[in-house]
Amino acid sequence: MKKKIKGTPKRPRLYVFKSNKHIYAQVIDDINCKILLSSSSICKELKNQIKSGANCKTANIIGQSIAIKSKKQGINQIIFDRGKKLYHGRIKALADAARKEGLIF
Repeated sequence: MKKKIKGTPKRPRLYVFKSNKHIYAQVIDDINCKILLSSSSICKELKNQIKSGANCKTANIIGQSIAIKSKKQGINQIIFDRGKKLYHGRIKALADAARKEGLIF
C-alpha cells in the first residue's frame, strides 16, 4: 500500500505530471487545498524558450521556472511527488533543475 504524500503550508508538495506531449509542475498546499503556483510546457511566459513539450530540455526549463517562482514566494523546502511515474528521464531532469536552483527536497 502506498503512503499518501501531503504538503503543508511550511513545506508544500511539488506535484509533477507528464503526458506524451507536455510536462506540468504544481506546488500544492494540501492542508488548505490550494495550488500555490504552477508551471508547464504550455505556459505563455515560457513559450519562446520551449521548442518541444516532451523532452528533458523542456523539463529542465520547467524545473528552473518552478524553483524561481517558489523562491519568490518564500518557499525553500518542498515535498517531491512524482505520482506513479518512475524517477527517470523528464521527471529526474525537472527535479535536478529545481534542486540546482535552490529548492530543498
